[in-house]
Amino acid sequence: MTDAVIVFLLVTGTAFALLASVAVVRMPDLYTRMHGATKSATLGVGCMLLAVAIRFADIETTTSAILVVAFLFLTAPVAAHMIGRAAHRQHVPMWEGTLVDEFPDGQPPADHADEAPH
Repeated sequence: MTDAVIVFLLVTGTAFALLASVAVVRMPDLYTRMHGATKSATLGVGCMLLAVAIRFADIETTTSAILVVAFLFLTAPVAAHMIGRAAHRQHVPMWEGTLVDEFPDGQPPADHADEAPH
């Protein structure tokens, strides 16, 4: 039974990693490439690391795998958001099929980190 779960997680993780690479090649602009690659790669690596945790089933490996998955799930979306925000501020063109641009002037509202001190 454990072997079936491991194989399922490895196949699922590999499929997500393949999907991420296809997204990088096939998507029309930076924003959609980044979205496809970030979501799929995060899930792919997460599935593979969970398979490793199940396979080796000792406390050190399981703890390490779970911590890496948690770190990846916390940091990958934030990094993708910041890359997308920086690209939008630099006026990286969107795909002509994009329907909504919430910041058409290219500048999101300033947050506290972007404001100069008074």
